[in-house]
Amino acid sequence: MSFPQFLQQNGSELLTLLRQHLVLVFVSTLVAVVIGIPTGILLTRNKAWRSPVLGLANIMQTIPSLALFGFLIPLPFIGGIGARTAIVALVVYALLPIIRNTVTGIVGVDPNVREAAVAMGMTSSQILWQVEIPLAMSVILTGVRVATVISVGVTTIAAAVGAGGLGVYIFRGLRQYDNNLLLAGAVPAALMALVADFSLGLLEKHFSVEARSRKQKTNRRLRNLILVAAGLLIATGGYFIWHGSRARTQAPAGAQRVTIGSKDFTESVLLAEIVAQLLEARGIVVERQFELGGNLSHEALLSGRIDLYPEYTGTAYTAILHHPPITDPHAVYDQVRTQYAEKFKVETSQPLGFDNTFAILVRGAEARRLHLKTISDAVPHARSWRAGFGQDFMSRADGYPGFVKAYGLQFADQPREMDLSLTYIALSSGKVDLIAGNSTEGRIAALDLFQLEDDRHYFPPYEAIYFARQDTLARVPAVKEVLAKLAGTISTAEMRRLNYEVDGNKRGQSEVVREWLHAKGLYAQGQGCPCHQAVITKVIPRTKLEKSFSI
Repeated sequence: MSFPQFLQQNGSELLTLLRQHLVLVFVSTLVAVVIGIPTGILLTRNKAWRSPVLGLANIMQTIPSLALFGFLIPLPFIGGIGARTAIVALVVYALLPIIRNTVTGIVGVDPNVREAAVAMGMTSSQILWQVEIPLAMSVILTGVRVATVISVGVTTIAAAVGAGGLGVYIFRGLRQYDNNLLLAGAVPAALMALVADFSLGLLEKHFSVEARSRKQKTNRRLRNLILVAAGLLIATGGYFIWHGSRARTQAPAGAQRVTIGSKDFTESVLLAEIVAQLLEARGIVVERQFELGGNLSHEALLSGRIDLYPEYTGTAYTAILHHPPITDPHAVYDQVRTQYAEKFKVETSQPLGFDNTFAILVRGAEARRLHLKTISDAVPHARSWRAGFGQDFMSRADGYPGFVKAYGLQFADQPREMDLSLTYIALSSGKVDLIAGNSTEGRIAALDLFQLEDDRHYFPPYEAIYFARQDTLARVPAVKEVLAKLAGTISTAEMRRLNYEVDGNKRGQSEVVREWLHAKGLYAQGQGCPCHQAVITKVIPRTKLEKSFSI
Protein backbone atom coordinates (compact mmCIF):
# COMPACT_ATOMS: atom_id res chain seq x y z
CA MET A 1 0.00 0.00 0.00
CA SER A 2 1.36 3.42 -0.94
CA PHE A 3 1.58 6.22 1.59
CA PRO A 4 -1.16 8.30 -0.12
CA GLN A 5 -3.46 5.27 -0.04
CA PHE A 6 -2.67 4.76 3.63
CA LEU A 7 -3.55 8.38 4.36
CA GLN A 8 -6.79 8.03 2.44
CA GLN A 9 -7.83 4.93 4.38
CA ASN A 10 -6.66 6.10 7.80
CA GLY A 11 -7.19 9.85 7.56
CA SER A 12 -9.82 9.96 10.28
CA GLU A 13 -7.67 8.12 12.83
CA LEU A 14 -4.63 10.21 11.90
CA LEU A 15 -6.57 13.44 12.48
CA THR A 16 -7.71 12.13 15.87
CA LEU A 17 -4.13 11.32 16.89
CA LEU A 18 -2.94 14.68 15.55
CA ARG A 19 -5.60 16.46 17.58
CA GLN A 20 -4.57 14.55 20.71
CA HIS A 21 -0.93 15.46 20.08
CA LEU A 22 -1.75 19.15 19.61
CA VAL A 23 -3.85 19.29 22.76
CA LEU A 24 -1.13 17.63 24.87
CA VAL A 25 1.52 20.03 23.57
CA PHE A 26 -0.69 23.11 23.90
CA VAL A 27 -1.98 22.37 27.41
CA SER A 28 1.41 21.33 28.80
CA THR A 29 3.20 24.35 27.31
CA LEU A 30 0.50 26.70 28.57
CA VAL A 31 0.76 25.26 32.10
CA ALA A 32 4.57 25.45 31.94
CA VAL A 33 4.37 29.13 30.91
CA VAL A 34 1.92 29.91 33.72
CA ILE A 35 4.26 28.26 36.25
CA GLY A 36 7.64 29.00 34.71
CA ILE A 37 7.50 32.75 34.00
CA PRO A 38 6.30 33.77 37.52
CA THR A 39 8.89 31.41 39.00
CA GLY A 40 11.61 33.00 36.90
CA ILE A 41 10.49 36.48 37.99
CA LEU A 42 10.60 35.44 41.66
CA LEU A 43 14.11 34.06 41.21
CA THR A 44 15.32 37.42 39.90
CA ARG A 45 14.11 38.94 43.19
CA ASN A 46 15.56 36.22 45.40
CA LYS A 47 19.10 35.27 44.38
CA ALA A 48 19.46 32.70 47.17
CA TRP A 49 16.84 30.45 45.57
CA ARG A 50 18.11 30.85 42.02
CA SER A 51 20.78 28.14 41.96
CA PRO A 52 18.78 25.46 43.85
CA VAL A 53 15.64 25.90 41.71
CA LEU A 54 17.52 25.96 38.40
CA GLY A 55 19.59 22.99 39.57
CA LEU A 56 16.43 21.01 40.36
CA ALA A 57 14.97 21.91 36.97
CA ASN A 58 18.19 20.73 35.34
CA ILE A 59 18.02 17.41 37.17
CA MET A 60 14.39 16.86 36.12
CA GLN A 61 15.37 17.59 32.53
CA THR A 62 17.94 14.76 32.56
CA ILE A 63 15.46 12.05 33.63
CA PRO A 64 14.58 9.85 30.61
CA SER A 65 10.97 10.36 29.58
CA LEU A 66 9.90 6.73 29.99
CA ALA A 67 11.47 6.62 33.46
CA LEU A 68 9.63 9.80 34.42
CA PHE A 69 6.34 8.30 33.25
CA GLY A 70 7.12 5.25 35.39
CA PHE A 71 7.69 7.44 38.46
CA LEU A 72 4.45 9.34 37.93
CA ILE A 73 2.06 6.45 37.33
CA PRO A 74 1.73 5.27 40.98
CA LEU A 75 1.28 8.80 42.35
CA PRO A 76 -2.23 9.84 43.43
CA PHE A 77 -4.00 12.76 41.71
CA ILE A 78 -1.22 13.54 39.21
CA GLY A 79 -0.38 9.96 38.22
CA GLY A 80 -2.10 7.04 36.55
CA ILE A 81 -2.39 6.46 32.83
CA GLY A 82 -3.64 8.71 30.08
CA ALA A 83 -3.34 12.39 29.22
CA ARG A 84 -3.02 13.66 32.80
CA THR A 85 0.24 11.83 33.45
CA ALA A 86 1.60 12.87 30.06
CA ILE A 87 0.80 16.53 30.69
CA VAL A 88 2.53 16.46 34.09
CA ALA A 89 5.67 14.95 32.54
CA LEU A 90 5.63 17.42 29.64
CA VAL A 91 5.30 20.35 32.04
CA VAL A 92 8.34 19.10 33.96
CA TYR A 93 10.41 18.99 30.76
CA ALA A 94 9.19 22.41 29.59
CA LEU A 95 9.86 24.29 32.83
CA LEU A 96 13.66 24.51 32.64
CA PRO A 97 14.03 26.54 29.42
CA ILE A 98 11.16 28.84 30.41
CA ILE A 99 12.45 29.53 33.93
CA ARG A 100 16.07 29.88 32.80
CA ASN A 101 15.28 32.26 29.95
CA THR A 102 12.98 34.36 32.13
CA VAL A 103 15.80 34.80 34.65
CA THR A 104 18.38 35.44 31.93
CA GLY A 105 16.18 37.98 30.15
CA ILE A 106 15.31 40.04 33.21
CA VAL A 107 18.78 39.90 34.78
CA GLY A 108 20.25 40.89 31.43
CA VAL A 109 18.38 44.21 31.25
CA ASP A 110 20.87 47.10 31.15
CA PRO A 111 21.39 48.45 34.73
CA ASN A 112 21.42 51.99 33.36
CA VAL A 113 17.85 51.51 32.17
CA ARG A 114 16.78 50.44 35.65
CA GLU A 115 18.54 53.43 37.21
CA ALA A 116 16.77 55.76 34.79
CA ALA A 117 13.43 54.18 35.70
CA VAL A 118 14.14 54.64 39.41
CA ALA A 119 15.15 58.26 38.80
CA MET A 120 11.81 58.81 37.11
CA GLY A 121 10.09 57.68 40.32
CA MET A 122 8.81 54.30 39.08
CA THR A 123 7.98 51.66 41.69
CA SER A 124 9.49 48.15 41.64
CA SER A 125 6.26 46.79 40.17
CA GLN A 126 6.22 49.43 37.46
CA ILE A 127 9.85 48.76 36.61
CA LEU A 128 9.08 45.04 36.29
CA TRP A 129 6.01 45.34 34.06
CA GLN A 130 6.88 48.45 32.06
CA VAL A 131 10.64 48.08 31.68
CA GLU A 132 12.12 44.67 32.51
CA ILE A 133 9.51 42.28 31.08
CA PRO A 134 9.08 44.21 27.77
CA LEU A 135 12.85 44.31 27.30
CA ALA A 136 13.26 40.65 28.29
CA MET A 137 10.27 39.38 26.30
CA SER A 138 12.33 38.27 23.31
CA VAL A 139 14.58 36.11 25.53
CA ILE A 140 11.58 34.73 27.45
CA LEU A 141 9.89 33.74 24.19
CA THR A 142 13.06 31.91 23.17
CA GLY A 143 12.58 29.72 26.26
CA VAL A 144 8.93 29.13 25.35
CA ARG A 145 10.01 28.27 21.81
CA VAL A 146 12.53 25.68 23.04
CA ALA A 147 9.99 24.24 25.51
CA THR A 148 7.36 23.86 22.79
CA VAL A 149 9.69 22.01 20.44
CA ILE A 150 10.78 19.71 23.30
CA SER A 151 7.11 19.01 24.12
CA VAL A 152 6.30 18.07 20.52
CA GLY A 153 9.06 15.45 20.58
CA VAL A 154 8.45 14.06 24.06
CA THR A 155 4.69 13.80 23.42
CA THR A 156 5.40 10.95 20.99
CA ILE A 157 6.60 8.91 23.99
CA ALA A 158 3.32 9.64 25.82
CA ALA A 159 1.62 6.91 23.77
CA ALA A 160 3.36 4.40 26.07
CA VAL A 161 1.09 5.50 28.94
CA GLY A 162 -2.12 5.54 26.93
CA ALA A 163 -2.16 9.29 26.28
CA GLY A 164 -2.61 8.94 22.53
CA GLY A 165 -0.96 11.26 20.04
CA LEU A 166 1.21 10.54 17.01
CA GLY A 167 3.43 8.23 19.04
CA VAL A 168 0.70 5.58 18.70
CA TYR A 169 1.53 5.29 15.01
CA ILE A 170 5.28 5.35 15.65
CA PHE A 171 5.18 2.53 18.21
CA ARG A 172 2.73 0.57 16.07
CA GLY A 173 4.94 1.04 13.02
CA LEU A 174 7.97 -0.33 14.88
CA ARG A 175 6.00 -3.39 15.98
CA GLN A 176 4.55 -4.06 12.55
CA TYR A 177 7.60 -3.02 10.51
CA ASP A 178 5.31 -0.66 8.61
CA ASN A 179 6.91 2.40 7.05
CA ASN A 180 3.51 3.95 6.36
CA LEU A 181 2.72 3.99 10.07
CA LEU A 182 6.16 5.36 10.91
CA LEU A 183 5.82 8.12 8.34
CA ALA A 184 2.27 8.95 9.43
CA GLY A 185 3.50 9.42 12.99
CA ALA A 186 6.91 10.99 12.42
CA VAL A 187 6.22 13.40 9.55
CA PRO A 188 3.33 15.32 11.22
CA ALA A 189 5.32 15.47 14.48
CA ALA A 190 8.34 16.88 12.66
CA LEU A 191 6.20 19.39 10.76
CA MET A 192 4.51 20.41 13.98
CA ALA A 193 7.91 21.06 15.61
CA LEU A 194 9.08 23.08 12.60
CA VAL A 195 5.89 25.17 12.47
CA ALA A 196 6.06 25.84 16.23
CA ASP A 197 9.73 26.79 15.99
CA PHE A 198 9.18 29.09 13.00
CA SER A 199 6.05 30.76 14.40
CA LEU A 200 7.51 31.39 17.83
CA GLY A 201 10.72 32.56 16.16
CA LEU A 202 8.75 35.25 14.32
CA LEU A 203 7.03 36.20 17.56
CA GLU A 204 10.40 36.34 19.31
CA LYS A 205 11.81 38.70 16.66
CA HIS A 206 8.70 40.82 16.87
CA PHE A 207 9.33 41.53 20.55
CA SER A 208 12.98 42.42 20.11
CA VAL A 209 13.97 46.01 20.96
CA GLU A 210 15.03 46.74 17.39
CA ALA A 211 11.74 45.58 15.91
CA ARG A 212 9.69 47.60 18.39
CA SER A 213 11.66 50.75 17.68
CA ARG A 214 11.17 50.33 13.92
CA LYS A 215 7.55 49.26 13.66
CA GLN A 216 5.43 50.47 16.55
CA LYS A 217 2.26 50.60 14.48
CA THR A 218 2.81 47.14 12.99
CA ASN A 219 3.48 45.84 16.48
CA ARG A 220 0.08 46.93 17.72
CA ARG A 221 -1.65 45.19 14.86
CA LEU A 222 0.39 42.04 15.28
CA ARG A 223 -0.22 42.09 19.04
CA ASN A 224 -3.96 42.18 18.43
CA LEU A 225 -3.65 39.34 15.93
CA ILE A 226 -1.64 37.31 18.43
CA LEU A 227 -4.24 37.87 21.13
CA VAL A 228 -7.01 36.74 18.79
CA ALA A 229 -4.99 33.67 17.73
CA ALA A 230 -4.17 32.83 21.37
CA GLY A 231 -7.84 33.13 22.24
CA LEU A 232 -8.77 30.81 19.41
CA LEU A 233 -6.10 28.30 20.48
CA ILE A 234 -7.29 28.35 24.08
CA ALA A 235 -10.89 27.97 22.97
CA THR A 236 -9.97 25.16 20.57
CA GLY A 237 -7.88 23.34 23.15
CA GLY A 238 -10.59 23.73 25.75
CA TYR A 239 -13.20 22.46 23.31
CA PHE A 240 -11.15 19.39 22.42
CA ILE A 241 -10.48 18.58 26.08
CA TRP A 242 -14.13 19.08 26.98
CA HIS A 243 -15.35 17.22 23.92
CA GLY A 244 -12.97 14.32 24.50
CA SER A 245 -13.99 14.10 28.15
CA ARG A 246 -17.65 14.36 27.20
CA ALA A 247 -17.23 11.64 24.56
CA ARG A 248 -15.70 9.33 27.15
CA THR A 249 -18.28 9.95 29.82
CA GLN A 250 -21.45 10.34 27.76
CA ALA A 251 -23.40 7.09 27.74
CA PRO A 252 -27.02 5.99 27.76
CA ALA A 253 -28.72 6.37 31.10
CA GLY A 254 -28.07 3.35 33.30
CA ALA A 255 -25.48 1.89 30.92
CA GLN A 256 -22.69 -0.14 32.50
CA ARG A 257 -19.11 0.85 31.77
CA VAL A 258 -15.92 -1.19 31.57
CA THR A 259 -12.36 0.00 30.89
CA ILE A 260 -10.18 -2.55 29.09
CA GLY A 261 -6.41 -2.33 28.87
CA SER A 262 -3.75 -4.04 26.81
CA LYS A 263 0.02 -4.20 26.55
CA ASP A 264 1.91 -2.52 23.73
CA PHE A 265 2.08 -5.34 21.19
CA THR A 266 -0.32 -6.57 18.54
CA GLU A 267 -1.48 -9.78 20.20
CA SER A 268 -2.39 -8.07 23.46
CA VAL A 269 -4.38 -5.42 21.59
CA LEU A 270 -6.23 -8.12 19.63
CA LEU A 271 -7.14 -10.06 22.78
CA ALA A 272 -8.35 -6.87 24.47
CA GLU A 273 -10.37 -5.91 21.38
CA ILE A 274 -12.07 -9.34 21.38
CA VAL A 275 -13.48 -8.74 24.87
CA ALA A 276 -14.31 -5.12 24.02
CA GLN A 277 -16.43 -6.06 21.02
CA LEU A 278 -18.22 -8.89 22.84
CA LEU A 279 -19.10 -6.56 25.71
CA GLU A 280 -20.26 -3.82 23.33
CA ALA A 281 -22.51 -6.36 21.64
CA ARG A 282 -24.15 -6.80 25.06
CA GLY A 283 -24.74 -3.08 25.46
CA ILE A 284 -21.77 -2.40 27.74
CA VAL A 285 -19.98 0.92 27.23
CA VAL A 286 -16.29 0.11 26.72
CA GLU A 287 -13.39 2.50 27.15
CA ARG A 288 -10.16 1.27 25.54
CA GLN A 289 -6.80 1.94 27.21
CA PHE A 290 -4.68 -0.05 24.78
CA GLU A 291 -0.93 -0.24 24.10
CA LEU A 292 0.30 0.44 27.63
CA GLY A 293 4.05 -0.07 27.94
CA GLY A 294 5.87 -2.33 30.41
CA ASN A 295 3.86 -3.37 33.45
CA LEU A 296 1.48 -0.41 33.20
CA SER A 297 -1.46 -2.72 32.56
CA HIS A 298 -0.85 -4.51 35.86
CA GLU A 299 -0.41 -1.26 37.79
CA ALA A 300 -3.51 0.23 36.17
CA LEU A 301 -5.56 -2.86 37.04
CA LEU A 302 -4.54 -2.75 40.71
CA SER A 303 -5.26 0.98 40.96
CA GLY A 304 -8.70 0.57 39.39
CA ARG A 305 -7.93 2.63 36.28
CA ILE A 306 -8.76 -0.37 34.09
CA ASP A 307 -11.05 -3.31 34.80
CA LEU A 308 -9.37 -6.12 32.89
CA TYR A 309 -6.55 -6.90 30.47
CA PRO A 310 -5.00 -9.96 28.75
CA GLU A 311 -1.90 -11.55 30.28
CA TYR A 312 0.11 -14.78 30.30
CA THR A 313 0.46 -17.21 33.20
CA GLY A 314 4.24 -17.45 32.95
CA THR A 315 4.62 -13.66 32.96
CA ALA A 316 2.38 -13.30 36.00
CA TYR A 317 4.12 -16.18 37.78
CA THR A 318 7.71 -14.98 37.28
CA ALA A 319 7.61 -11.22 36.59
CA ILE A 320 4.80 -10.20 38.97
CA LEU A 321 4.75 -12.89 41.66
CA HIS A 322 8.55 -13.36 41.44
CA HIS A 323 8.55 -17.16 41.56
CA PRO A 324 11.36 -19.17 39.97
CA PRO A 325 10.28 -20.73 36.66
CA ILE A 326 8.59 -24.14 36.63
CA THR A 327 7.32 -26.12 33.63
CA ASP A 328 4.00 -27.56 34.90
CA PRO A 329 1.23 -25.45 33.27
CA HIS A 330 -1.43 -26.58 35.74
CA ALA A 331 0.71 -25.71 38.76
CA VAL A 332 1.54 -22.30 37.31
CA TYR A 333 -2.10 -21.52 36.51
CA ASP A 334 -3.37 -22.67 39.92
CA GLN A 335 -0.80 -20.60 41.83
CA VAL A 336 -1.41 -17.52 39.70
CA ARG A 337 -5.19 -17.78 40.14
CA THR A 338 -4.95 -18.29 43.89
CA GLN A 339 -2.33 -15.64 44.63
CA TYR A 340 -3.85 -12.98 42.38
CA ALA A 341 -7.18 -13.43 44.13
CA GLU A 342 -5.60 -13.24 47.59
CA LYS A 343 -3.03 -10.48 46.97
CA PHE A 344 -4.70 -8.27 44.40
CA LYS A 345 -8.44 -9.09 44.51
CA VAL A 346 -8.15 -10.05 40.85
CA GLU A 347 -9.82 -13.03 39.18
CA THR A 348 -8.11 -15.16 36.52
CA SER A 349 -10.05 -16.40 33.50
CA GLN A 350 -9.76 -19.89 32.10
CA PRO A 351 -6.90 -20.24 29.55
CA LEU A 352 -7.83 -19.09 26.06
CA GLY A 353 -6.34 -22.15 24.39
CA PHE A 354 -2.86 -21.14 23.25
CA ASP A 355 0.56 -20.82 24.83
CA ASN A 356 2.64 -17.81 23.75
CA THR A 357 6.01 -18.86 25.06
CA PHE A 358 9.38 -17.38 24.19
CA ALA A 359 10.36 -18.54 20.72
CA ILE A 360 14.09 -18.92 20.04
CA LEU A 361 14.31 -17.96 16.38
CA VAL A 362 16.90 -18.21 13.63
CA ARG A 363 16.62 -17.49 9.92
CA GLY A 364 14.85 -20.28 8.05
CA ALA A 365 17.61 -20.52 5.45
CA GLU A 366 20.20 -20.94 8.21
CA ALA A 367 18.14 -23.62 9.96
CA ARG A 368 17.81 -25.58 6.69
CA ARG A 369 21.48 -25.19 5.83
CA LEU A 370 22.71 -26.35 9.25
CA HIS A 371 19.87 -28.87 9.80
CA LEU A 372 18.81 -27.18 13.02
CA LYS A 373 15.73 -28.45 14.87
CA THR A 374 16.33 -27.75 18.57
CA ILE A 375 18.10 -25.15 20.67
CA SER A 376 20.72 -27.77 21.58
CA ASP A 377 21.46 -28.20 17.85
CA ALA A 378 22.32 -24.49 17.69
CA VAL A 379 24.71 -24.45 20.67
CA PRO A 380 27.89 -25.39 18.70
CA HIS A 381 27.18 -22.69 16.09
CA ALA A 382 26.29 -19.94 18.59
CA ARG A 383 29.96 -19.19 19.31
CA SER A 384 30.16 -17.41 15.96
CA TRP A 385 26.67 -15.89 16.14
CA ARG A 386 25.39 -12.52 17.26
CA ALA A 387 22.27 -12.48 19.39
CA GLY A 388 19.68 -9.77 19.94
CA PHE A 389 17.07 -9.82 22.70
CA GLY A 390 14.29 -7.55 23.94
CA GLN A 391 14.70 -5.69 27.22
CA ASP A 392 12.04 -7.89 28.80
CA PHE A 393 13.87 -11.12 27.98
CA MET A 394 17.20 -9.75 29.21
CA SER A 395 15.84 -8.75 32.61
CA ARG A 396 13.37 -11.47 33.56
CA ALA A 397 14.05 -14.42 35.84
CA ASP A 398 12.88 -16.78 33.09
CA GLY A 399 14.88 -14.94 30.43
CA TYR A 400 18.46 -14.60 29.30
CA PRO A 401 20.54 -15.45 32.43
CA GLY A 402 18.83 -18.78 33.06
CA PHE A 403 18.46 -19.54 29.36
CA VAL A 404 22.18 -19.39 28.52
CA LYS A 405 23.01 -21.32 31.68
CA ALA A 406 20.50 -24.07 30.92
CA TYR A 407 21.89 -24.61 27.42
CA GLY A 408 25.52 -23.60 27.96
CA LEU A 409 25.24 -20.98 25.24
CA GLN A 410 28.10 -18.67 24.32
CA PHE A 411 27.86 -16.00 21.65
CA ALA A 412 30.51 -14.15 19.68
CA ASP A 413 29.65 -10.88 21.42
CA GLN A 414 27.49 -9.69 24.28
CA PRO A 415 23.87 -9.87 23.04
CA ARG A 416 22.39 -6.62 21.77
CA GLU A 417 19.57 -5.44 23.99
CA MET A 418 16.93 -3.76 21.82
CA ASP A 419 13.23 -3.22 21.24
CA LEU A 420 11.49 -6.58 20.75
CA SER A 421 9.75 -5.49 17.54
CA LEU A 422 13.07 -4.54 15.98
CA THR A 423 14.70 -7.91 16.78
CA TYR A 424 12.63 -9.61 14.05
CA ILE A 425 13.84 -7.08 11.50
CA ALA A 426 17.45 -7.41 12.71
CA LEU A 427 17.31 -11.21 12.42
CA SER A 428 15.69 -11.21 8.98
CA SER A 429 18.22 -8.68 7.63
CA GLY A 430 21.21 -10.59 9.00
CA LYS A 431 22.23 -8.04 11.63
CA VAL A 432 21.84 -10.72 14.34
CA ASP A 433 21.64 -14.51 14.10
CA LEU A 434 19.39 -15.51 17.00
CA ILE A 435 16.58 -13.78 18.88
CA ALA A 436 13.92 -14.58 21.48
CA GLY A 437 10.54 -13.71 20.00
CA ASN A 438 6.97 -14.78 20.70
CA SER A 439 5.72 -18.15 19.48
CA THR A 440 2.48 -16.63 18.11
CA GLU A 441 4.22 -13.82 16.21
CA GLY A 442 2.79 -13.53 12.70
CA ARG A 443 6.10 -12.38 11.22
CA ILE A 444 7.76 -15.77 11.90
CA ALA A 445 6.24 -17.15 8.72
CA ALA A 446 6.23 -13.84 6.86
CA LEU A 447 10.00 -13.34 7.33
CA ASP A 448 10.90 -17.04 6.89
CA LEU A 449 12.12 -17.47 10.45
CA PHE A 450 12.43 -20.82 12.20
CA GLN A 451 11.53 -21.60 15.83
CA LEU A 452 14.00 -23.91 17.56
CA GLU A 453 12.44 -26.48 19.86
CA ASP A 454 13.01 -25.92 23.58
CA ASP A 455 14.27 -29.49 23.99
CA ARG A 456 15.37 -28.98 27.59
CA HIS A 457 11.98 -27.48 28.52
CA TYR A 458 13.52 -24.39 30.05
CA PHE A 459 10.74 -21.89 29.46
CA PRO A 460 7.68 -21.98 31.74
CA PRO A 461 4.19 -22.12 30.21
CA TYR A 462 2.71 -18.85 28.98
CA GLU A 463 -0.96 -19.65 28.64
CA ALA A 464 -3.03 -16.67 27.55
CA ILE A 465 -5.60 -15.54 30.13
CA TYR A 466 -7.48 -12.44 31.22
CA PHE A 467 -7.18 -10.73 34.59
CA ALA A 468 -10.28 -8.92 35.84
CA ARG A 469 -10.95 -7.05 39.06
CA GLN A 470 -13.30 -8.85 41.44
CA ASP A 471 -15.38 -5.72 41.98
CA THR A 472 -15.80 -5.36 38.21
CA LEU A 473 -17.13 -8.92 37.88
CA ALA A 474 -19.63 -8.21 40.64
CA ARG A 475 -20.63 -4.87 39.11
CA VAL A 476 -20.88 -6.07 35.49
CA PRO A 477 -21.88 -9.77 35.34
CA ALA A 478 -21.59 -9.73 31.54
CA VAL A 479 -17.79 -9.58 31.88
CA LYS A 480 -17.72 -12.97 33.59
CA GLU A 481 -20.01 -14.44 30.92
CA VAL A 482 -17.79 -13.17 28.11
CA LEU A 483 -14.57 -14.44 29.69
CA ALA A 484 -16.13 -17.86 30.27
CA LYS A 485 -17.26 -17.98 26.65
CA LEU A 486 -13.70 -17.34 25.41
CA ALA A 487 -12.14 -20.23 27.34
CA GLY A 488 -10.28 -22.56 24.98
CA THR A 489 -11.43 -20.78 21.81
CA ILE A 490 -8.09 -19.67 20.32
CA SER A 491 -5.43 -22.08 19.11
CA THR A 492 -1.79 -21.16 18.63
CA ALA A 493 -2.21 -21.36 14.85
CA GLU A 494 -5.26 -19.09 14.97
CA MET A 495 -3.50 -16.53 17.12
CA ARG A 496 -0.52 -16.51 14.79
CA ARG A 497 -2.85 -15.94 11.81
CA LEU A 498 -4.64 -13.12 13.61
CA ASN A 499 -1.32 -11.46 14.40
CA TYR A 500 -0.21 -11.83 10.79
CA GLU A 501 -3.42 -10.22 9.49
CA VAL A 502 -2.45 -7.11 11.45
CA ASP A 503 1.35 -7.17 11.23
CA GLY A 504 1.73 -8.77 7.80
CA ASN A 505 -1.38 -7.71 5.88
CA LYS A 506 -1.59 -4.32 7.64
CA ARG A 507 -5.26 -4.64 8.54
CA GLY A 508 -6.99 -2.94 11.44
CA GLN A 509 -7.30 -4.85 14.70
CA SER A 510 -11.03 -4.16 15.03
CA GLU A 511 -11.80 -5.54 11.57
CA VAL A 512 -9.72 -8.68 12.12
CA VAL A 513 -11.37 -9.30 15.49
CA ARG A 514 -14.87 -8.75 14.14
CA GLU A 515 -14.35 -11.29 11.37
CA TRP A 516 -12.90 -13.82 13.79
CA LEU A 517 -15.82 -13.43 16.21
CA HIS A 518 -18.31 -13.97 13.39
CA ALA A 519 -16.38 -16.97 12.07
CA LYS A 520 -16.27 -18.56 15.53
CA GLY A 521 -19.95 -17.81 16.21
CA LEU A 522 -19.13 -16.14 19.52
CA TYR A 523 -21.89 -13.55 19.41
CA ALA A 524 -24.90 -14.62 21.44
CA GLN A 525 -28.10 -15.41 19.53
CA GLY A 526 -29.78 -12.20 18.49
CA GLN A 527 -26.59 -10.19 18.93
CA GLY A 528 -24.59 -8.66 16.15
CA CYS A 529 -21.30 -6.92 15.96
CA PRO A 530 -21.20 -3.53 17.72
CA CYS A 531 -21.21 -1.68 14.40
CA HIS A 532 -22.39 1.51 16.06
CA GLN A 533 -19.01 1.82 17.73
CA ALA A 534 -16.45 4.22 16.28
CA VAL A 535 -13.90 1.44 15.84
CA ILE A 536 -16.05 -0.16 13.14
CA THR A 537 -16.15 1.96 10.02
CA LYS A 538 -17.40 -0.36 7.29
CA VAL A 539 -18.76 -3.83 6.60
CA ILE A 540 -16.11 -6.10 5.18
CA PRO A 541 -17.00 -9.05 2.93
CA ARG A 542 -16.18 -12.55 4.02
CA THR A 543 -12.43 -13.09 3.61
CA LYS A 544 -9.99 -15.97 3.58
CA LEU A 545 -9.26 -15.26 7.23
CA GLU A 546 -12.93 -15.65 8.17
CA LYS A 547 -13.26 -18.80 6.06
CA SER A 548 -10.23 -20.33 7.73
CA PHE A 549 -11.90 -19.97 11.13
CA SER A 550 -15.31 -21.30 10.11
CA ILE A 551 -16.63 -24.04 12.35
